[in-house]
Amino acid sequence: MRLTFPLADPGHDARERGRILFAGETTFVKGVVAMSGLPPDDRPEICFAGRSNVGKSTLINALTGRKTLARASNTPGRTQEINFFGLADRYLVDLPGYGFANAPVKVVEGWQALMKAYLSGRASLRRAFLLVDARHGVKPVDEEIMALLDRSAVTFQTVFTKIDKVKASERDRVLDQVRTALARHPAAYPELVVTSSEKGDGIADLRAIISTLE
Repeated sequence: MRLTFPLADPGHDARERGRILFAGETTFVKGVVAMSGLPPDDRPEICFAGRSNVGKSTLINALTGRKTLARASNTPGRTQEINFFGLADRYLVDLPGYGFANAPVKVVEGWQALMKAYLSGRASLRRAFLLVDARHGVKPVDEEIMALLDRSAVTFQTVFTKIDKVKASERDRVLDQVRTALARHPAAYPELVVTSSEKGDGIADLRAIISTLE
């Protein structure tokens, strides 16, 4: 049976659990530049991956209600390490962006190698949220990361960002393009989340989903 990847609807109870979870304090734990610096894998981890400038840090700030918790920038490649944030009994993990970045080639290669090592070998990783800019859909570099997650048997769920920047008439086209791409990847979780960090769209749904990952 072909998966259709419907939009996620966690339900009222799950949204309330998510609200309570994210009402607690979120703290910056550490930034990691090598696998040897990772914290102990003694709690569930939920990571956010995506192309440079897709809005990972901005989304984390929207989820936690902290405008400056994760450093956001209009410059692609600003996040150059794996950043761990503590939320209750779990970690939220902000990964370096992949694809185009305003940084020297060797630097980009180094942090992207670190990101791939983390995605392929972290036992405590419960789910990767793969962020896709709603204006552009899935690009070849996204397909590379999806294939890595397939090989690593890491479930990933696609999160559209910046949906407020897309005309209503264009949304179905982008959704169909992404659904077609995801159908090729066995590690893809079969529900999509549509968000706008600026408008708040989908934030409660994503909080709810994260609250279920233990």
